[in-house]
Amino acid sequence: MKLRISFLFALILFTLSTVAATAQVNVKGKVLEKGTDNPLGGVRVSVGSTGNISNRQGEFTLSVPENSTLLFRYMGYLDKKVKIGRGPSVDLGAVYMEEDVRGIEDVVVIASIIPKDRITPVPVSNVSIDVIETKAPNIEFPELLKQTPSVYVTKGGGGFGDSRINMRGFDSNNLGILINGVPINDMESGKVYWSNWAGLSDVSSFIQIQRGLGASKLGLSSVGGTMNMVTKSTDAKKGGSFYTGIGNDGYNKMAFNVSTGLMDNGWAVSLAGARTSGDGYVRGTAFQGWSYFVNISKIINEDHRLSFTAFGAPQWHNQRGTMYTIEDIRESGFGARHNIGYGYINGQEVGGAYGRNFYHKPQMSLNHYWEISPKSKLSTSLYASLARGGGRRVRGAEGTNWLGINNTTGKPSNPLTIKQTPEGLLDFDAVMRENRASDNGSKAIFSNAMNSHNWYGILSSFNHKLSDALSLTAGYDARFYQGLHYEQIENLLGGDYYVEPQTSAKKLMYHKPNQPLKVGDRIEYDNIGEVLWNGIFAQAEAKSEKLNGFVSASLSNQAYRYVNLGGTNEKAPLAEGQSRYVSEWASYLPWSVKSGLSYKLNNQNNFFVNAGYFTRAPYFRSVFFNYNTEINTGAKYERVLTGEVGYGFISEVLKVDVNAYYTKWMDKGITRRIGNNELANITGLNARHMGVELEATYKPTKRFELKGMVSVGDWIWTDDVNAAIFNESQQKIAEIQAFIAGVHVGNSAQVTASLSSSYEVFKNFRIYGNLNYAGKNFADFDPTNRTKESDKVDAWQLPNYYTLDLGANYKFNIGSLNATLYMNVDNATNVEYIADARDGKKHDMKTSLVYFGFGRTWATGLRINF
Repeated sequence: MKLRISFLFALILFTLSTVAATAQVNVKGKVLEKGTDNPLGGVRVSVGSTGNISNRQGEFTLSVPENSTLLFRYMGYLDKKVKIGRGPSVDLGAVYMEEDVRGIEDVVVIASIIPKDRITPVPVSNVSIDVIETKAPNIEFPELLKQTPSVYVTKGGGGFGDSRINMRGFDSNNLGILINGVPINDMESGKVYWSNWAGLSDVSSFIQIQRGLGASKLGLSSVGGTMNMVTKSTDAKKGGSFYTGIGNDGYNKMAFNVSTGLMDNGWAVSLAGARTSGDGYVRGTAFQGWSYFVNISKIINEDHRLSFTAFGAPQWHNQRGTMYTIEDIRESGFGARHNIGYGYINGQEVGGAYGRNFYHKPQMSLNHYWEISPKSKLSTSLYASLARGGGRRVRGAEGTNWLGINNTTGKPSNPLTIKQTPEGLLDFDAVMRENRASDNGSKAIFSNAMNSHNWYGILSSFNHKLSDALSLTAGYDARFYQGLHYEQIENLLGGDYYVEPQTSAKKLMYHKPNQPLKVGDRIEYDNIGEVLWNGIFAQAEAKSEKLNGFVSASLSNQAYRYVNLGGTNEKAPLAEGQSRYVSEWASYLPWSVKSGLSYKLNNQNNFFVNAGYFTRAPYFRSVFFNYNTEINTGAKYERVLTGEVGYGFISEVLKVDVNAYYTKWMDKGITRRIGNNELANITGLNARHMGVELEATYKPTKRFELKGMVSVGDWIWTDDVNAAIFNESQQKIAEIQAFIAGVHVGNSAQVTASLSSSYEVFKNFRIYGNLNYAGKNFADFDPTNRTKESDKVDAWQLPNYYTLDLGANYKFNIGSLNATLYMNVDNATNVEYIADARDGKKHDMKTSLVYFGFGRTWATGLRINF
């Protein structure tokens, strides 16, 4: 570590001491789109590490050495090079850039990316590759979006990849998350686990966030918006880079990428890899992750192009599985780092229940782009994902609770039986001694709750340009998903075997009564969830000099089937000749329709409006909600009605966008396990989300930029609902009423703001700062706990807070190589704040459980391009 730090600073001193003088040429010009003559703002114009960005009118100025070659780069356009000769000044006049169908359209098959800063009826925010490279080394993907209106991001429990994101009050289950246009939300639950994609930032070209309806044509049923991460492809230039970085708490990262660029034979190959490790900011959250990326592309001829992409991020990380009261956190002396859910075995850090996760979700896709005619194009993607992994659980004999931490209190499940060290950590040595001495097997073991899957899909989109003003798009979206769910013994913790509980809700039917089980044997449950998805979509888009509008619709057939291999929770014995319980297919036909229109009043002012309505099939767990093959006929479609209006202003130095939205979410269904193996099935939840958003950018000079955003939301549950309570045998035993009408939605800040600035202090040395604010944030709560009229009050409101993030980067040359040195400090003022909370019995600070946000963290790194 000391050697790497010394290496970084030695490079800086070396480069600063070897600056050579070169005759300079002042270059100016204007970047235009080929075919339309529209100015292109935001184009990167550079020579080596020296560069500038074109303004809203496409104009740029730059001082470069004589006989240099200018490189023009812009998302969605072909790179352009222009040779500069000698002389004190050169006026290039108009520089034309051509849209790159090979790069963007090969990779983003039907991603509905808006590739340029045009006026659309959808609020859009982009995260460029420069921002990703500057800020991503020690933060996770969702954290790159903190400066986006109505987005709330936290680190969750604080483990590697355990961050979470909400948009307009909706969590990732209700957002459309895509990579290269392919949805990655879990097919059964809608969840997204960011640890599965921890290495993707190293190979990303950009991220686009479309709030609200979005421009995606797929039947995603995303309530809050869509987020599309786009990886590098054939538009990657020849060369590569190497990155090395360090940070707080043992953070260590090394990464590389290399690309052939597009070769004369039409082939292009890109490779990338990374390794990341660290001790974790929170106690007991060590981690290690790897990532890899391969893209092989071939331009067959002018009409046909192929692109194969494979990437993945195998990782393991220890986790903090429990929230704690503020009192316990303060008394611990560790503050935001507090965690008692881990211990040590043979000197190695070991997490307890929910204290470790391991996963590998490789994804492969083969994309074909066919230009049928100048007016017709067909894009098709075949993809597959074969994921394996899970998370740790602790199982044991009834009444032991040697390692149990109650996640509703943050305290030991049984203070009389818990095995803890004098320091308050889990005492695994004591558990292992007890297990060795036991005459009837281990009383406490480690198991892994496996959540693997096999996922195959095809996306195909046909686009036909009827005229310069009108185009039609239609496509097909088919998927097959097989979720493999079981629990498997990982470690007997000193014992010789384990005997599972002999109840119908626990014992697997293929085990003999009181059968001794070993490492690798399955326990608790063993089932398969299957999802068949067939969808069609269509969109018509019209545009003119003043107007831009679209109408789109989608329809999908989603079918679920449950295969219960273990037989748990089933009512009847198996039929003769059967070895497993298999449900009938439960089929649903969700659909969507949406439309939008934008109007360009003049070169500076524009307006837009959009609206949509869609239905969504109930989640898998709501259909088979008590882990057996009986279909819940009461599962309802969820329905969403949404609308939005907006206004935009653009000048040479200022860009302002403001919009207001209204979303009504109807018949939301959820299930909650409420103890004693009982399940609450809640249907008919209704919510109303509305708010206003403002985003602005001010750039008076090329050296200084100021960005800001403010979003104010008002999100509430609108109705009281009933919940049916079922026991483990699927029998309805009670019905409760949940009093939540008028209660604010929890788990996300309803008021957010940020102010960001960037300033080039001297040539190639830039500093930046981001001030982030979050307020009106109510604790997450469970509707099944609101069973009295007096419970119809808001959950505890977290204190408002701000954080300040600072950073700097310096670009320089090492011989003929370009290099950049990065330095980031997050929460630079070390503000203490609460980022997440779960509401307590009295809806107050004392009884609620919380996660504090991280204190001051830092990272520094060096990237060398070749």
